[in-house]
Amino acid sequence: MALDKPYLDVPGTIIFDAEQSRKGYWLNQFCMSLMKAENRERFKADERAYLDEWAMSEEQKQAVLARDLNWCMRTGGNIYFLAKIGATDGKSFQQMAGSMTGMSEEEYRNMMVSGGRSAEGNRRVGEEGDAQAHRQPQGKAGSVDKNNKEGN
Repeated sequence: MALDKPYLDVPGTIIFDAEQSRKGYWLNQFCMSLMKAENRERFKADERAYLDEWAMSEEQKQAVLARDLNWCMRTGGNIYFLAKIGATDGKSFQQMAGSMTGMSEEEYRNMMVSGGRSAEGNRRVGEEGDAQAHRQPQGKAGSVDKNNKEGN
């Protein structure tokens, strides 16, 4: 019997639940490996070869190579583990979060300092708030642009 997940109707939100945890296990293990300097060096020297050492899906590997954190999260990545990729690339968490919203680091910081996004129009999928999928860099809900190499 499938669990009822009413939180799936919250726009712009991926809840890291047990299902996501199972799906992203190897992706998240890869991320944790980047805590060791020698692994970061090996990854930066040949990203694809290093990723191929992990039992990740091809989609997860492509998401990492694209540096598309939204895509990584849809495939089971946990943002706190994914932060290791950003750190390896010399990016702050703020820069990473901005990239996930389609904002510059400065725009993202200013939005957060001003109180963040409004809940108005963002409580349920289908409303017209700024967190709705059609207003986000990843596009319509459920669609994934696998050719996106811009690292949204």
